[in-house]
Amino acid sequence: MFGFLRSPANKANDESNAKQTHQSAKRANSEPALNIPGKDFDDDATDRYKNGFREIAEDIKQDATKTLDTLHAQGEQITRTHNMAVDMEKDLSKGEKLLNNLGGIFSKPWKPKKTRQITGPVVAADNPSKKSDNHKEQREKLGLGGKRGHSAPTTPPSEPTSALQKVELEKAKQDDALSDLSNILGDLKGMAVDMGNEIERQNKALDHLSDDVDELKTRVKGANQRARHLLGK
Repeated sequence: MFGFLRSPANKANDESNAKQTHQSAKRANSEPALNIPGKDFDDDATDRYKNGFREIAEDIKQDATKTLDTLHAQGEQITRTHNMAVDMEKDLSKGEKLLNNLGGIFSKPWKPKKTRQITGPVVAADNPSKKSDNHKEQREKLGLGGKRGHSAPTTPPSEPTSALQKVELEKAKQDDALSDLSNILGDLKGMAVDMGNEIERQNKALDHLSDDVDELKTRVKGANQRARHLLGK
């Protein structure tokens, strides 16, 4: 009968082991589970952002291309118009000589009033071939006239095997999209400066063309007066 009674020492050891087991279980329950960042990463949201960036870049390309083409076409039109004014001045000079000779021997010599020399369009250091090359280069920067360099892809080649690799893959995709957009915006910034310079050049060309046209109007008016004078004799 006394053999079944536990000794006080054994009882204390059992209570100590039970207490340690309880504390271990409690500590295990209280420790937070390891959360892998991006475990529930939203692929659709990333694709929407990436597609949105691409659409913005494409819209910028189209608008910049239209502006660039219109600006260059306008510059070429100004040059052609000024060249036409030069050709008109050559014909006018021949007519003025003829009007002078029609006066006869006893008439007072007539000379047209010229206040300035008509020199035509001033395309100072603007070589047409160089200008065309610049236009082509600007179009290539926009990805419209040839192959355009893109940012080096940073996306891992293999498929992600863990949640962390998946996050890194999506981050790399976002970095690529942002890098491409940044490159395009950088190109457009440089093009905006070129467009400003082109507009300033065209404004000067228009002023010069206006002066030549005014000179032509004055000389044509004088030639008409001389013709009426000869016809009235």
